[in-house]
Amino acid sequence: MGNRGCLHGTGRTLGVARWRSRLWICCTLTWRDVRRDPMPPGRWTALFFLDEATALAAGHRPCAYCRRADYLAYAEAWRSADGAVQRPWAYQMDARLHAERVEPGTRRQRTRPARCGELPDGAMVRHDGTIGLVLCGRLLPWTPGGYRPAQPLPDQVELLTPPASVAALRACYRPVLHPSAAGR
Repeated sequence: MGNRGCLHGTGRTLGVARWRSRLWICCTLTWRDVRRDPMPPGRWTALFFLDEATALAAGHRPCAYCRRADYLAYAEAWRSADGAVQRPWAYQMDARLHAERVEPGTRRQRTRPARCGELPDGAMVRHDGTIGLVLCGRLLPWTPGGYRPAQPLPDQVELLTPPASVAALRACYRPVLHPSAAGR
């Protein structure tokens, strides 16, 4: 689950805003047995993803509160990829991710051409209209209900995952994947 701020009105209907904050986080569905309202009045709107690889591709990062260990692992992988001495603060990661995920002056997702064979496991790509997960040298086509059987990696793809998250994946951050990705 993720959030980008309050995207709904008083009638629990979504408005036109795609975000209200540059803090796009990926939370856990269950935390301390708390039952969450997906659209609490005046608060954040819950967004649901198939898995963390999908959330990373949308430009989210692990939540520092409910997913503390994952957040620290992601921030450490980010630090390692950047060759920095100190782990970055959340606001620093959020600012960079925002610049990498949205085309300036538009609401469109920023994507990039890439060679699939150079991408780490966990990156999400689009090829010939199919969105897929790069995993173990194969491409797993994505659907809202899970991944389909693996296919050979194409050479050229459209990279959906922001470069900073790709770098964290390359530096050994391992996102939580949907069970349908196991054994594919």
